[in-house]
Amino acid sequence: MSLELTDVTLTYPDGDTRLTALDAVSLTVPAGRLTAVIGPSGSGKSSLLAVAATLIRPDRGRVVVDGTDTTGLSRAELTALRRTTIGTVFQQPNLLPSLTAAEQLQVMAHLDGRPPRAARARARELLAAVGLADRADRRPHQLSGGQRQRVNIARALMNEPAVLLVDEPTSALDHERGAAVLDLLAGLTRERGTATVLVTHDRAHLEAVDAVAEVLDGRLTPGAAAPL
Repeated sequence: MSLELTDVTLTYPDGDTRLTALDAVSLTVPAGRLTAVIGPSGSGKSSLLAVAATLIRPDRGRVVVDGTDTTGLSRAELTALRRTTIGTVFQQPNLLPSLTAAEQLQVMAHLDGRPPRAARARARELLAAVGLADRADRRPHQLSGGQRQRVNIARALMNEPAVLLVDEPTSALDHERGAAVLDLLAGLTRERGTATVLVTHDRAHLEAVDAVAEVLDGRLTPGAAAPL
């Protein structure tokens, strides 16, 4: 299992011209490794994550997710791939207020057509893995910010993805809780063998990751993605 971006170029319309968001970007993230993508606002981090998630097709280049070249896939095929192979941890947890922590996860399994009993068991197992075994029946307003983010991470792992994409998971957390979330992601990546990409502007916790790729003006800087 891995994620591979090869010579990916992405442009957007900008008046009479086009703005280059990603310029011949190549990045490989092996299974069981956590790569942080850093860079200032507007550098191309979010565009890279959207392309890796197959939410946006690049102008040129290849995106290979767990051995599947996504270049020629239809929209329906890409949707199925995202549902079964890619887990996404959004910057804001966006939990449904009426559902318990366990139910937030079970919804994902329901969308994938999994049996309810198996979904309940997996939800409990994942909540235990993120340290929330005793919070499975709590609703979002009964959880702290850090706990809600842990539910967000567990939800992204519900359908056993090969690739995990994480968008600014510590932006709303203090230093201590942010460090705990990064340590958790690093541990889960190795334990579950996901190829994980973490987009962040925060350089404070990079000791927890396996590699760092810096994006500047749409390009990966020389030496990016080298092990720390």
